[in-house]
Amino acid sequence: MSDVPEVRQPVVTPIRVVITVCLVAPFVAMLWVGSYSKTDPTFIGIPFFYWYQMLWVLLSTALTMTAYQLWQRDQRARKAGHTSGGAQR
Repeated sequence: MSDVPEVRQPVVTPIRVVITVCLVAPFVAMLWVGSYSKTDPTFIGIPFFYWYQMLWVLLSTALTMTAYQLWQRDQRARKAGHTSGGAQR
């Protein structure tokens, strides 16, 4: 066993805050019904209510993919920091 104390990495980091925002934004947008419960403006004849929700389907996909990529990067960095003795900050 080594005599070097284990240094714990912080749980809340800026990258994890960005991940959280990416995952929470679609929920907030869809739960705030008052912001999109209207028919105008229309887009190619489709009322706002419908195209706004379809837009969030695409945005949610992009945000989830971004969050996943950031999570993978964060996990690789934590693993690299852990195997090098935890000396990184």
